[in-house]
Amino acid sequence: MPTPADLVARLRATARERRATRPRGPELASVEDLSGPGGLALRRYRPAAGHRPLLVFLHGGGFVFCNLDTHDRTCRRIALACDVDVLAVDYRLAPEHPHPAAVVDATAVLRRVRPAAVAGDSAGGFLAAAACLALRDEGGPLPAVQALICPNTDLTLTQPSIAEKGTGHGLDADALTVFVEAFVPDPADRPAASPLHAEDLSGLPAALVVTAEHDPLRDEGDAYARRLAEAGVPVRHRCEPGLEHGFIQGMDLTDPTAAAAHERVFADLRDLVHATA
Repeated sequence: MPTPADLVARLRATARERRATRPRGPELASVEDLSGPGGLALRRYRPAAGHRPLLVFLHGGGFVFCNLDTHDRTCRRIALACDVDVLAVDYRLAPEHPHPAAVVDATAVLRRVRPAAVAGDSAGGFLAAAACLALRDEGGPLPAVQALICPNTDLTLTQPSIAEKGTGHGLDADALTVFVEAFVPDPADRPAASPLHAEDLSGLPAALVVTAEHDPLRDEGDAYARRLAEAGVPVRHRCEPGLEHGFIQGMDLTDPTAAAAHERVFADLRDLVHATA
């Protein structure tokens, strides 16, 4: 029986191997590695010369794996399709750096660069949402847009889709349990750490929330979109039919349904960011 540490090590190795087999993504005017707050590794993607809105991107990976390289193609495609500069963040990973380290990292980058938008997939969606809440609470400038793709929002793992879709759909409930335990070891701390359980969601950036029908995280993403709307936040929300968790990461290469969903995400993101720039 593999231990949680074994699972994390295997996932990190698999992510590196998968990255090596995927196409590079579109060529851009420039791709530059930078150093951010606290020495964080950042990577800036510019689709062309000249000024354009900045989007900070926070990668997924269950809080425990993935990095700038695993999401390089995704960032390149967002930059080109949405006509934005993308700044990707290599935030600290659990279990070496449990909560709130990754939230602190994401918030520090947003505070420094003051982007037009912040986006993330899966765990990155959690970090985007949590960083926006942190900035709102401290009274600092907020991005105009938050884009959450298949986001974690409830670390208690109690939403119905966890059981309904937690086996046989790419992301298993057992793996989610390992991720959450690595990120927030004490179960008593998980509700307070979860954006879905925040008492007040008012005053947050306009949101794009995209979930997937066969994703264990579907219900918590849908619920977060509803709560944002109820708090008066402008929300553009849909659940993509027939798709699984992580569809934004390379599934367009083999699945026309995922490719079409990518184009919808890019169109929405471009529209929202440029409308507020």
